[in-house]
Amino acid sequence: MPRRRATTRQPVLERLVLPDLEEAEARQLAAQQSHDGLRLVGADLTGADLTGATLAECELIDVTAHTTVLQHARLIETRIQRLHAPVLDATRSTWRDVELSGSRIGALDVYDAEIRSTRITGSKFDWINLRSSTLEDVLFEDCSIDELDLGGITASRVAFVGCRVGSLALPHARLEDVDLRGLEIGAIGNLEGLAGATLDTRQVIDLAPALAGHLRIRVEG
Repeated sequence: MPRRRATTRQPVLERLVLPDLEEAEARQLAAQQSHDGLRLVGADLTGADLTGATLAECELIDVTAHTTVLQHARLIETRIQRLHAPVLDATRSTWRDVELSGSRIGALDVYDAEIRSTRITGSKFDWINLRSSTLEDVLFEDCSIDELDLGGITASRVAFVGCRVGSLALPHARLEDVDLRGLEIGAIGNLEGLAGATLDTRQVIDLAPALAGHLRIRVEG
């Protein structure tokens, strides 16, 4: 039997360095098209259909994206700052080497997505649906999430730092080196999904009654 590692592996992330970018407008983006080296500042993408679009080495700053459709889209080496999106559909999308910061997103649907080498910082979410997604080398830092659904995910080297979540769901999750020590958790469902996660002593103590109930352990003084 292989020996378990003594420490949890952390996400491996490199600083995103973008080339000189071309100033662009929202109307230049289109579904099923590739867009390289663009900078959009203050653009309004409300209602835009960007299904299957690729954004590579792009920067989006102060962009509004309410009900924008990013299904099957590819975000590659892209920086997004201060995104405002009450509802954003990014199901089955691909994120690689992405930085998302200072954003306010209501419902973020990233079901069945592939998210790698991504840093999400200083952002607030009402709901994130990551069901059946693959996460590798992902860092959440200083984020607030009301509801986080990780059902059926496959996650490796994922960490939370200075974050809080109101409700966490983990049905059928497959976790490896998922560090939850920096995540304040209000309520958690599907405790069996915690296998492969790292918790601190305080979190384990807080979860003890729920774990006892889940395992049908009788605790008597």
